[in-house]
Amino acid sequence: MIRILNAYWIYLASFLFIALNSYLFYINFTYLALLPLGIALIFMAFFHIEKLMWFIVFATPISFVLEIGGHGGIGMSLPTDPLMFGVMLLFFFKLLYSKSFDAKIFKHPVTISIIIYLLWIFITSITSTMPIVSFKFFVAKLWFIVCFYFITTQLFAKYSNYKTYFWAYIIPLIGVIIYSVIRLSIYSFDEKAAHWVMWPFFRDHTSYGAVLAMYCPILFIFLLKKNSPLFKIITLSIIGIFTIGIILSYTRAAWLSLFAAIALYFIYKFRIKFSSLMLVSLFLGVMLASSWTTIFQSLEKNNQDSSGELAEHVQSMSNVSTDASNLERLNRWSCAWRMFLEKPIVGWGPGTYIFQYAPFQLSNEMTIISTNTSSNGNAHSEYIGPLAESGVLGTLTFLFIIIAVFYRGSLLYHKLEGEKKTVILFTLLGLCTYVLHGFMNNYLDTDKLSVPFWGFIALIVAMDVNYKSLPNPSEGGAK
Repeated sequence: MIRILNAYWIYLASFLFIALNSYLFYINFTYLALLPLGIALIFMAFFHIEKLMWFIVFATPISFVLEIGGHGGIGMSLPTDPLMFGVMLLFFFKLLYSKSFDAKIFKHPVTISIIIYLLWIFITSITSTMPIVSFKFFVAKLWFIVCFYFITTQLFAKYSNYKTYFWAYIIPLIGVIIYSVIRLSIYSFDEKAAHWVMWPFFRDHTSYGAVLAMYCPILFIFLLKKNSPLFKIITLSIIGIFTIGIILSYTRAAWLSLFAAIALYFIYKFRIKFSSLMLVSLFLGVMLASSWTTIFQSLEKNNQDSSGELAEHVQSMSNVSTDASNLERLNRWSCAWRMFLEKPIVGWGPGTYIFQYAPFQLSNEMTIISTNTSSNGNAHSEYIGPLAESGVLGTLTFLFIIIAVFYRGSLLYHKLEGEKKTVILFTLLGLCTYVLHGFMNNYLDTDKLSVPFWGFIALIVAMDVNYKSLPNPSEGGAK
């Protein structure tokens, strides 16, 4: 009898929802249709947080930006940003209620570096010239790191979850690549069209290329691990799709970062000592400094602009005489440096560069794409931008994270064997592509790059905590 009554109420509620939703559709109000999805997401947040996290990862490549109030108003990626904000609140609530978190993760050098990094962003938000902008930046940074570092390290305690995490992003990204290539084919693969054909999923070709470069090394984990021949063929086909996507993104920084990742691969494989690398770097640095005038004069003679021809597009990387993209990047870096010199300790405030840099432009450095209206991008560097926004410690605290990750990851790589060694190696290579890409662009204020960047770091830290001391690392714990 109770079961019959329960079924009755379920049927009645469903009928009323369908009837009400049909009427609202009739009067052009469609938002109630999202109610079941909202209820499902809330249920997952409380009872199946792991599934909700995978949903967020899956939704990230196909999320789109909604801006309210124009530039400088409220901008968010849907559906990912609201979900990450909710998950962050739930994380803090559970932390206060249960007061439990993996102590090994919390005491890890990378975690300590991240906490110091966040603390300095918070302090410089207080001293900011635009506190509202800076605290919006801080909160967004916080939900990225809470979700895809602190929570994800706990999910990676189960080793097999790394596969779910990677494929949850790769599968929808394949769809974005196919969508972008098809759209680009309509414009005869024109280089100019390649800048925007990935819209609305990515703002521009540089962030799109950066993501493809990050995940390209990851695919080799699945190509090299023990799988069926069919799965290897599928993986090889996906690598081909990513290769086409990277080439047709016309993102020079992404191409360069992949070549650097290949070089790093051989450094790990041949176990080249850090001291040897430092000696080579010192030698090259001295040679560069002594020949700088000659090199710069040679660069000034290069007038090859961006082009649809791949060879010419590669050559345009070093064009600092006529290429508007390169010259504008130099202009933004110069502005950031002058801003840093004026406020070297606490900077102008996190997220404020785009609103404050215009008065620091010099007329002889401005280009045809320069603007004074706080639009068209930011400082174009993950390292120079923080100098202007958070002072010298803004850059140093971020660098400490990178150094700690690669130091601990490298130690772990040399301790492990088998599949885990492969996972660590190619995760470091994927992370390396963005570390280098970050010299030319900065996208860690977006979900597209923050999800893989902090997630890759979380995987390295989780494996460092859980697997570095296995008695038989070649097979122990692998699933």
